[in-house]
Amino acid sequence: MEKAGWGSWTTSLCTGAAWSPRAPSGSLTTGSTWTPTAGGSSSSSRRWSALRGLRRGPGPEPRASGQWTRPTAGCTWSCSAGSAAAGASPSPAQGGGGGAASRANKAWRHGRRVRVLGAGRRGRPIGGGAAKMESVALVAPVTALEFAGDVLLAGTGPEVVAFRLSGGGPAAAGRRSVLREASVQGLRAEPEPGRGPAARVAVFGGRCLAVLAVRRGGAGGGPLLAACGGGAARELRARVWEVRWAAGGRLAMALGGGTVALYEWWGGGRWLRQASCAGAGALRCAVLAGVSWGRLALAAGTATGNVMVWRAAAATAPQRQLCGHRGAVLALCYAASRGLLASASEDRSVRLWAVGELGGGDGAGACLLVCYGHGARVAAVVLRGPLPVSAGEDGACLEWGGGGGVRRARRGERPRAVLLVGPRRVLVLDEAGGLAAFEVAQGRWTPVLQPAASGPRAMLAAAPLHGWDETLCAVAGGDGRLLLFALSRPGAAAKLTLFEGAVHGLSWAPRPGLPPDTAAALLASGPEGEMLWLDVTHRPGQAPWVQLMGRYLLPPCKQRWHTCATFLPQERLLVCGDRRGSLLLFPCSGSSGWAAEGTSIVNGSTDPVVEDSSNELEPSCLLHKGALPLESPLSVLFGLHGKTGVTSVTTHSGYIYSTGRDGVYRQLRLRDQQLEVLQKHRPCKGLQWIEELRFTSDGDLLVLGFHADNFVVWSSRTGANIHCIPCGGGHRSWSYCSSPLAEVFAFIKSGDVMLYHHEAEPCEQQVLLASLHGREITCVRRLGALEVPGHATVNVFVTGSEDTTACVLVLSESSRAAVPLARLSDHISSVRTLAFAMGPGDEGFGDEGLSALLFSAGGRAQIECYRLLCTGDTAAQSAVACQVIHVASHRLDKHWEKKKNRHKLVKMDPETRYMSLSVVPGTSTKQLPTPWKFLAAACSDGSVRIFGLLEAARKLVLVAESFHHQRCVLKVEAFLHTWAGGERRHLLCSAATDGSIAFWDITGPIMDAADALHQAEEEMQPLALDAPLVTIMAHSCGVNSLHIRGTPEGRYLVASGSDDGSIHVCLLEVALGRGEATAGTCLQLLERVSRPCAHAAHVTGIRVLRPDLLLSASVDQRLTLWKLCPGELVPLSTTFFHVPDLAELDCWEVLEAGGELRYYCVLCGQGLEMLCGTASSKPPPQEAPQ
Repeated sequence: MEKAGWGSWTTSLCTGAAWSPRAPSGSLTTGSTWTPTAGGSSSSSRRWSALRGLRRGPGPEPRASGQWTRPTAGCTWSCSAGSAAAGASPSPAQGGGGGAASRANKAWRHGRRVRVLGAGRRGRPIGGGAAKMESVALVAPVTALEFAGDVLLAGTGPEVVAFRLSGGGPAAAGRRSVLREASVQGLRAEPEPGRGPAARVAVFGGRCLAVLAVRRGGAGGGPLLAACGGGAARELRARVWEVRWAAGGRLAMALGGGTVALYEWWGGGRWLRQASCAGAGALRCAVLAGVSWGRLALAAGTATGNVMVWRAAAATAPQRQLCGHRGAVLALCYAASRGLLASASEDRSVRLWAVGELGGGDGAGACLLVCYGHGARVAAVVLRGPLPVSAGEDGACLEWGGGGGVRRARRGERPRAVLLVGPRRVLVLDEAGGLAAFEVAQGRWTPVLQPAASGPRAMLAAAPLHGWDETLCAVAGGDGRLLLFALSRPGAAAKLTLFEGAVHGLSWAPRPGLPPDTAAALLASGPEGEMLWLDVTHRPGQAPWVQLMGRYLLPPCKQRWHTCATFLPQERLLVCGDRRGSLLLFPCSGSSGWAAEGTSIVNGSTDPVVEDSSNELEPSCLLHKGALPLESPLSVLFGLHGKTGVTSVTTHSGYIYSTGRDGVYRQLRLRDQQLEVLQKHRPCKGLQWIEELRFTSDGDLLVLGFHADNFVVWSSRTGANIHCIPCGGGHRSWSYCSSPLAEVFAFIKSGDVMLYHHEAEPCEQQVLLASLHGREITCVRRLGALEVPGHATVNVFVTGSEDTTACVLVLSESSRAAVPLARLSDHISSVRTLAFAMGPGDEGFGDEGLSALLFSAGGRAQIECYRLLCTGDTAAQSAVACQVIHVASHRLDKHWEKKKNRHKLVKMDPETRYMSLSVVPGTSTKQLPTPWKFLAAACSDGSVRIFGLLEAARKLVLVAESFHHQRCVLKVEAFLHTWAGGERRHLLCSAATDGSIAFWDITGPIMDAADALHQAEEEMQPLALDAPLVTIMAHSCGVNSLHIRGTPEGRYLVASGSDDGSIHVCLLEVALGRGEATAGTCLQLLERVSRPCAHAAHVTGIRVLRPDLLLSASVDQRLTLWKLCPGELVPLSTTFFHVPDLAELDCWEVLEAGGELRYYCVLCGQGLEMLCGTASSKPPPQEAPQ
């Protein structure tokens, strides 16, 4: 094991800016390690630290046939595989461009003919201007980084965010939307800016280019971003792969198709020189060298794994070809002063080439290093001196050595117990009971206790005293004896015998009512489950004063002792965890007084505790224990953390938190002197053992635990490990101490005491942009809006993601930022769908704020149910406080294991996914005998399932199912129909992958299930749903979006969107059948409207805003408003949004103070965006359809 100190702890890449390839999407941090050296980049000594958008390489160059081009007004154009898009400007630099989403490109590559209808600029209405939608908030991944003096610039979506890193205070951010319909892929600061106060930065992405000026003068003295050269971003004729500042303030650019160009960006923009290289191939990345046209050279990585090098002045064919990679080259870095070129590839390798002057010769350059060590594609590479540093999609940042190996990766008696007392002193207890201290500053050992003082099988616990440079120590032996002493004076010890057998558990706990600078409470467990509570007071120069305050009896189990404890503030209660994994609540009023009264055991002894001491240990504890009653627990949560034990229990903000070796921590509350579990959290995958929680003053939660053989400190704010120390696992004695001076970790391994010490650094890591999820957001639902005094109205949302978590967050229009309130991590697979049941719950919730039941479901056939309560909190950063209670959960595999005679049935698929959820409305009425809520689910195994929830009993039960569709069911939507007489019908709509939409009457099954659940308290046999009332073939392939809205006439509009880009709307009427043959509910199809090729890709979001207005969104990143006219859908406007791979949308309406009705929608996918707009009640002017 390497004992090289604490440098291996740091996860930062460089001074100022850092990035982890597996950090949550959209997060950005700063750190203070790995200072770059001169010569690491040809343009700036700090250029490498920005890593040119380290989060991901530029990616493959799209085909020309998949290039979006903004059409002129009134034109209709199409695009098919193998032909360039109509309206594209001819150019010798014709190349691929961004803009279309990945799934839309697949359609083009497979030869599907796509028709685009009126794709306009962002926010510009098409077809008369009857409606308009514009973006009001955006959360997107960080795709580019660059320094401009002491300002760090970050590209996120189409926006550039600026952070001031100097000044000592928090970084003040400036934000500006730069690119219209493209994401920022690169930022390049001018290496030698003029004498003016502003620094110029080139911003590029896709085909767009803009130049910004960065100057002081923003909010709080922060950076201010201003556009240069005419303001808006310019759309060029080919994709921009790289930009470099050339002589005279001009820009040299590497464009798609192997073109090198010199561009004068100011004024109207002017192309000065350009040259194309034949045979360059499909580019994946590029790097430029030189500042004049005669010396300008380009190195380009291709999809075939080669690096092509040529000069711009002689670009007839590549002058050099560097071969060796077996996958596409994703990143390049050139150091002109050393003549070195580093390349990173899809084949998981990094290569270092000796090329000399770039483009200055023929033949292949020599390959100096071939570095293998990444577990996935290598996304970025920089040169630190003569050696490369790389970051890959495996989440590792590796610094390579001269031989091609990894130099640094960013991932006595035999001692019995080790304990840190501050950052500079280590206490070690040996097998014989001797105690020694190691002074870190002096580097020497000092004996504290001789072995005979405490006896064999000893236990050690220490409590630092606040305000004193002193520590109270307790050493308990296997014979029931206890020594209490101050570490500065071990000779003055209080000696007593606690039990007739061994002491099994020993821990300190701060107690309300005791001065923390002089006293603390000590808890000791002995044989037969007996636990003693002692108050210990420090007396300088004398032995500590001890009082016996209480006696408790732990529940019977094999390992019957406590492991941790805490006193509840302002409550006479004690919470402790035991070795069996149970959480126990005891009263603290066993003695006649709370603070000082009790049975005095020892008044102190100043005799030194040495091996030859003739003083006998005081037996008075055994004599005085009978004066106090043996109290039983008031509340027991048996085996809450499994059989491996509770590791810690603490309190924070009125809640109780417990941790265990089961890899989760739980949040609890106290109600009527009973412990109630609100929620369980699994911080990160692979953390099997959680030892402790630490709440920091800046609002972060640090989780201490073990991941495999490593001790880790995990930050809930950044979603990543702050420290990771290889130690062999947690089944050993260890101790961790964090202070403003240093962070220290000590542990015992193979009989040695190992110590890691890290001095505090002046620059700490800061979170500049908080992340929401680590992967794609798959679903979003709006909970509601809150009015908070002194703040603007805030909207509360819940999102689900592929990273197996759900997030409750606030998305603000004023700050255009998302602030997470709570994270739900109970799922073991991706969260694909969410649903709300609004309204207050059972006791414990008030009428203030927003209250709802949240259902989340996804992979592995898992459904989780929570009770959410969001209230205004002016002290919080988001102005909202969120309380989460876990209500119930359901998994089909566990349901299957409980079935009787299951060997006679067809086994369910454990990989079944829930694709959609919908709460059945109107079930809490007098018609049902119990307050059950019902939930409909669309399943990937071809079934439609109905679940029943009884919140009071915390029970979620499968009550009915049907396999009518025989294929994957994608969407479900439940709605309620009420006749004039008050009779109700619960109806359900389901849509599958074959394009069919089925309508069900589920009133009977719900009533029957309510009766069965009322009679049988256990699991019931699922009922079978009747055949659908009617089935409509609405589309030719899968239905990805579905929405139902009632009309004032009592009818229902059903809108759906499909994989083929079409939209279907039908009008239904619910009627009662007459006669025996048609008795029951009947559905009549009154009208159908279909719009083929409404979008260029899958329609994944659709909403009926009002009976004559429809909103649809697609993977093609277009949001379209439609006018529903008799027999047709007429487009009103199209808005471009900046969320690729759209998964879902949610809509709501707000009535403004002036009476204007505004529509809002939130979209999720690779990011989160909220848009708002208005819609005129007047029809648009009659125009030819686009």
